[in-house]
Amino acid sequence: MSTEASAVHVPLAEIAREWGRIGCIGFGGPPVHIAMFRELCVEDRRWLSDEQFERALAATNLLPGPASTQLSIYCAWRLRGALGAILGGLAFILPGLVLIIALSMLFLAGSPPSWVRGAGLGAGAAVPAVALAAGLGVGLPIWRRSAGSARPRLLGYAIAGAAGVVFAGPWLVLVLLACGGAELARGRPLRGALSGHLAPLLGVLADPGGPGALAWTALKVGALAFGGGFVIVPLMQSDAVGTYHWMSQGRFLNAVALGQVTPGPLVQTVAAVGYAAGGLPWALLAAGVAFLPSFSFILLGAGRFERLLSDERVRAFLAGAAPAAAGAIIGSAVPLAGALGENWQYPILAGAALALIPRARSIVLTLLGAGALGALVVLVGAPLPGY
Repeated sequence: MSTEASAVHVPLAEIAREWGRIGCIGFGGPPVHIAMFRELCVEDRRWLSDEQFERALAATNLLPGPASTQLSIYCAWRLRGALGAILGGLAFILPGLVLIIALSMLFLAGSPPSWVRGAGLGAGAAVPAVALAAGLGVGLPIWRRSAGSARPRLLGYAIAGAAGVVFAGPWLVLVLLACGGAELARGRPLRGALSGHLAPLLGVLADPGGPGALAWTALKVGALAFGGGFVIVPLMQSDAVGTYHWMSQGRFLNAVALGQVTPGPLVQTVAAVGYAAGGLPWALLAAGVAFLPSFSFILLGAGRFERLLSDERVRAFLAGAAPAAAGAIIGSAVPLAGALGENWQYPILAGAALALIPRARSIVLTLLGAGALGALVVLVGAPLPGY
């Protein structure tokens, strides 16, 4: 792949318009985003070839963090270089980000109306089922692709990730790094490289809950979420609820639900956490830190993606980190379900699980339906927990 952007000259205004359109209507997560960018760039406009798009998708899937966000930035980079990448990425991210911050002001306010709280509790009740379905969606393809001899080892990484969510709390990111490092060490000694990078991370974890702590949480979400997507939930949950007490379990469930029902990447959920921690300025700080790695990976490394794809060390590390991330997503269903505070939420959870796991219904529609049920049961007299 060339280290230069594509020779096709696409006006910046067109990139802003088309990437912004996908950012506004891209409900459904990475599979929807990927399909929409392929339709735009390969099928309709023929800006990229099939091979170019497939290589871009493979490379961004090897990177930690939100793959569809990185794909949006990379496709724009191919068309108009660094300026196109920045403009396209922002156009894709901003619609959902603005919407989730606006919804956070409504759903995470100090005294929202009872029906709003009911809708949040209903949608939040479905979140553990969403986590379980998302984890299986990540883990099962890894399982199917793996050789029989590797499956016990990958299962061990997945169990470690699940246990890390339940027992390790804010140290989950170290579990993911350790699993990736263990797989890398099977073919190549680490020579102290991994441990050399842990000391500064541990220092940041000691931050007592101010902007530095929020930045560290957002950095984990944007740069260390191997597997992308829903793995950000356990990474955020321990910090937001347990370590720094920025929000209650109930509000955290609401934040995750908001991230699912808004368009664009799920990573923007961190803005809801930032809003709960310190209002609008903190929401913007969290979003900026979380998305900065995606822009940096593409702007600094897009021209080197060929070598990335062929680097066995990168592949080996992610071969260990990815199943651990899948296990972490599945394991996050346990504390998320434990956060439900009202008996009427459990039937909603059961219904969501039936809709999402055996039947693969739409996550957005399932959460909207759960929210509508929550609002209805509260309006007819169901109890609300303390807020």
